[in-house]
Amino acid sequence: MTGSTTERDEITIRVVGSIEEIGRADWDHAAGGAGRLADGRPADPFLSHAFFHALETSGSIGPESGWHPRYLVVDGDDGRPAAIAPSFLKAHSQGEYVFDHGWAQAWTRAGGRYYPKLQVSVPFTPVPGSRLWSADGRDEGRRALVAGLEGFVAEARLSSAHATFLAPEDVAVFEAAGWAIRQDRQFHFPNRGYRDYQDFLATLLGRKRKQLARERREAQAGLDIVALTGDALEEAHWDAFFAFYLDTGSRKWGRPYLNRAFFRAIGETMADRLLLVLAYDGERPIAGALNFIGADALYGRWWGAVEERPFLHFELCYHQAIDWAIARGLSRVEAGAQGEHKIARGYLPVTTTSAHHIADPGFRAAVARFLEAERADVAEIDADLLAASPYADRPRQT
Repeated sequence: MTGSTTERDEITIRVVGSIEEIGRADWDHAAGGAGRLADGRPADPFLSHAFFHALETSGSIGPESGWHPRYLVVDGDDGRPAAIAPSFLKAHSQGEYVFDHGWAQAWTRAGGRYYPKLQVSVPFTPVPGSRLWSADGRDEGRRALVAGLEGFVAEARLSSAHATFLAPEDVAVFEAAGWAIRQDRQFHFPNRGYRDYQDFLATLLGRKRKQLARERREAQAGLDIVALTGDALEEAHWDAFFAFYLDTGSRKWGRPYLNRAFFRAIGETMADRLLLVLAYDGERPIAGALNFIGADALYGRWWGAVEERPFLHFELCYHQAIDWAIARGLSRVEAGAQGEHKIARGYLPVTTTSAHHIADPGFRAAVARFLEAERADVAEIDADLLAASPYADRPRQT
């Protein structure tokens, strides 16, 4: 398909149906435009070829899951992908964390067909990051991808396209193209140069400090908690964690999104970017939390337990992550979507942004009105969120 034109020549955009059609080095080169490690892999672990390859080869995304890859690719003069958008044709809105079910119902009631739609995201991952990958970090490739997404919607006669959890540089490009902008909140822990967890505790109000100290003591009582990464991760650990994931996912979502093959794949290909925190009662693991390690952040993703213990969720998911991030000088911990209870554990509200292209003008106007009202509601809640901050100096929203 032809996505856009420049003053020099026409830019052609390919639609690719599988990551197998894009080599690892080419994928990581394009995705790494937003930041690379010394070995060339993207600084953001969720953009890596290894992560998407694990999703595809395990069947966690694909025809049976309703996530049909339609990666948009702009090739450079050297024949390598210069820009990529991780996009999917979808017949549902599961696993996205930016909820548009109300939009789908409204459009269906009006006689329209909301699905299939085009989704630009990292599946099952509410982590803000680049969604318009430009190998050289410039906007030309990003603009071509946005035009290509709009062209795909028109050619396939889709209702809409949605790009979620956007990096700031992507927001500007989508906004310039006229996409509707939606904002929400997450909660991240800011590491303000703490020496250790006790140094962090010292910055909290007295009663909050005592609450967290007591919470950790009760959570750890009678348990051994270990943090594993790299070569320390073994199949037995993944077996235990998958049991936790299945138990919690079945109760939370009805059907867990990921399968055992996915966890085996990431354990084999990106173990150095994983942190698995497990709680043992004697020799028996009873709970665990899986984190991904970025260049400057720790990302909490999935947790589960087969036995209830007071405050254990908070200990494994939030306190242990803070401990680990401080010890390694990371600037923040991103603890996933939702969860106002995170504020009491030192996490602060942070704005997340998505962009939406609605094909029908009347439906587009209705969505714009909804978003205007939603922004007012979110702004009203912000003051209450910050008032609950445990910090003695009450830092401002970031």
